[in-house]
Amino acid sequence: MGDALVEIRDLHFAYGDRAVLRGVDLAIPRGKVVAILGVSGCGKTTLLRHVGGQLVPARGSVAVDGQVVHTLDNKALYALRRKMGMMFQVSGLFSDLSVFDNIAYPMREHTDLPEDVIHDLVLMKLHAVGLRGAHGLRTSELSGGMERRVALARAIALDPMLIMYDEPFAGLDPISLNTIANLIRRLNDALGLTSIVVTYDVSESLKVADYVYFLHDGVVVAEGEAAAMQTSDDPFVRQFVHAQPDGPVAFQYPSRPYPQELELGPRGR
Repeated sequence: MGDALVEIRDLHFAYGDRAVLRGVDLAIPRGKVVAILGVSGCGKTTLLRHVGGQLVPARGSVAVDGQVVHTLDNKALYALRRKMGMMFQVSGLFSDLSVFDNIAYPMREHTDLPEDVIHDLVLMKLHAVGLRGAHGLRTSELSGGMERRVALARAIALDPMLIMYDEPFAGLDPISLNTIANLIRRLNDALGLTSIVVTYDVSESLKVADYVYFLHDGVVVAEGEAAAMQTSDDPFVRQFVHAQPDGPVAFQYPSRPYPQELELGPRGR
C-alpha cells in the first residue's frame, strides 16, 4: 500500500483478564483514508489509543512516522502528538468556550503565534468546514452535525499529518452524516493528510475510504480496497457489509445450551 505513516505489528493488549487486541497487524499509508471497521467493543478505540500513546502494548509495536510510540519519553511523545489531530466520538469541545475559542485553543497552547494570525487561521479552519459564520456561537447553540464539524475544524487546527476519527458518524441525521463523510475525504485530499476512520458504519466508510480493515475478536479478519468490499466473498465481510444476522459474528452471547439453562433454573446461574 505504499509508504506507511502508521505501522502496527503483533499488537496485544488486555484490560485486566479481558484480552482486547490479540495480535493486530496493519499499516496506514501516507495520504490515504483508511477505515477500521468492526462491531462495538471489538477494540477499535483501544487501537487508536495505542497510536496516540495513551496505552502501552502488552506485546508488539506501534510506529508513527518511523517512531515507536510506546518507547518515547514524554517530551518526544508530546511533540509527536502535536502532529496528530483527533476527532472524538462525543466531539470533546469545551462547553464554556465559544466556537472560535475552541479552535484557537490548540494554537494558543502549542504555538507562539500572535492573536491576529490566530484569528485568521481560526476563520480559515471554520471556513473549510462551512462554519465561518458560526464562530461566535457557544457550543450549546450547535446542532449535532455542527458540533462534529467544529470538532473537525479543531482537529485540523495545527495542520497535522495524521487525523484519527473515533465513530465520526454516530448519532447523526442522514444529511449531517453525509456532510461529515464528504468533509473527511475532501480535507484529507486538500490538506495532504492521512486519516484513520474507526467506525461501525459500513456504507459511509466505504464511500470515503481507500482501504479497509475489519477487526473482530482482537485480530484483523479481513482487509482490502474499499471498492472491492461490496462484492467480497469473505464470510465476515459479507455479513458486516450486508448487515446479516447470521455469520461469523454470533448474535447470541456465549452460554450453555438453552434447554440446559431452563433445567438448571435460577440456582444454576
